[in-house]
Amino acid sequence: MDLTIPRVLMWQFLVGVGLAAVLWGVFGKVAGYSAMLGSLICVIPNAFLALRLVIPRSDPGAQALVGAAWMGEIMKLALTVLFFTLAFTQVKPLSAVALFAGFITTQLVVFSGLLMRHGQDTENSNGS
Repeated sequence: MDLTIPRVLMWQFLVGVGLAAVLWGVFGKVAGYSAMLGSLICVIPNAFLALRLVIPRSDPGAQALVGAAWMGEIMKLALTVLFFTLAFTQVKPLSAVALFAGFITTQLVVFSGLLMRHGQDTENSNGS
């Protein structure tokens, strides 16, 4: 079983918590919770997309997977827009810089998933 997706989501969350803690300690609580919100705005829609891709479908074919990916990506974008809208309209005070720092930093963790996957592929090809 490939654990890349759960690992990436876990690391996204942990990086977000770490960044929020650092910003809270350096710049105060508004920066801390703003960064955590930005991180969650990234992680929650990514988790939704991941679930869309890994849940079993009645049609296991490639076309069904592509359809699930498209629908998952559309919903991921919609959730991201919704969460940003809620953050900017409902959270006062809010540090926009910290919010975007949390979102962008957490989003960059996805690239580590490519490295994890590449490492697994290399191990599997060497072990065969």
